[in-house]
Amino acid sequence: MSSETSHQRQNHSLPAANSSTQTPSTRKLAVVSLVTLTAAVLIALFSRDTVNLSGIRRLFGSSRATRVVTGPFPASASVPGSVTTATVATAGAGAGTGSISSEKQSQSSLKKMKTPVYFLSHGGPNIMYDIEHPAYRKLTEIGREITTKVKPRAVVVFSAHWQGGHDTIYVNTAEMTDLIYDFYGFPDHYYKEEYPNVGSKEVAHKVLDMLHEAHIPAEGVKRGLDHGVWASFKCAFEPDTNPLNVPIVQVSLFDTEDPIQHYRLGQAVSRLREENILIIVSGMAVHNLRDLQFSFGNPHPLPYTASFDEALKQAVTSAPADRMQAMAALFKRPDARQAHPSFDHLLPIHIGAGAAGEDLGKRLWTLGEGSMSWAQYRFGDLANASSSL
Repeated sequence: MSSETSHQRQNHSLPAANSSTQTPSTRKLAVVSLVTLTAAVLIALFSRDTVNLSGIRRLFGSSRATRVVTGPFPASASVPGSVTTATVATAGAGAGTGSISSEKQSQSSLKKMKTPVYFLSHGGPNIMYDIEHPAYRKLTEIGREITTKVKPRAVVVFSAHWQGGHDTIYVNTAEMTDLIYDFYGFPDHYYKEEYPNVGSKEVAHKVLDMLHEAHIPAEGVKRGLDHGVWASFKCAFEPDTNPLNVPIVQVSLFDTEDPIQHYRLGQAVSRLREENILIIVSGMAVHNLRDLQFSFGNPHPLPYTASFDEALKQAVTSAPADRMQAMAALFKRPDARQAHPSFDHLLPIHIGAGAAGEDLGKRLWTLGEGSMSWAQYRFGDLANASSSL
């Protein structure tokens, strides 16, 4: 019996056409190929890196397009998530460089995507019931724009009705929050209103970390939502018809009237916008409760209401490089203390402008009524929102 015949019998599982040409070096090569293939399969199973997968496909000559989704999937309000990035890598001979370049471009584009910033003039709690009021309808429109076009994964809100310390900011870290009925003299049913909401420790700690990085003293506290948040949110995000369904984290103002300090507060948290977290600042464009008794029911704005409302628009819509100083100059206007006997309702828009960075401000709508202005603003373009991916 020849050695070739003996070799065929010992390797009867291999096809005869291949076994007739087997040599020791050929068998060694076959073993090495098998080990390499096994390693490649294991890497493909456990690796989520698009570039590595592309390299494996190039090694074995595969040209099949594979869709690789990186990052957490979008989450509901109960489980906050991050922006989802979908990258498609096409492998094959000579395609490696293009795949890597395409992925880098996709990641670069994602970094540029930011949520807008909104300033809401929230009025008194009675706006919740005055559904025929133009301001109610406008808040409803803005809320629907947010839920259908921006689609944030969380909201961080600054309200005129919460001041922290002179140099310290407070951040609400509570996950379950009650409502604060911080108004007086209204009918009993106002104090029984409810607004479903949930907080987020994750987002609250993001805010705290950003403030600390900016050398702004900050503390986590447990607190309810004041009416500067929930009353306007009941108009914008009516629970039955347009629910927000994402966590809400409230952050305080400083207990000062310093516009530059508050502008820089906004700058400190601006990176939240890159993580699909929406910043809303809530106050009033003009807010004089002292004169309200004389102008209540007057559909026409008082002279200082009209003049300051227009000055605010000019400052907010100025070039971003000039905006901080232009807005700070509002406090020195002769009509400033008439429009705002206390600047607490004006300071939130300074935070919003600071968070806007290089994005332009735009007045969406205004309505002057007696000693009040309901002007609503947005900083940034909807086309830049991360949900537009």
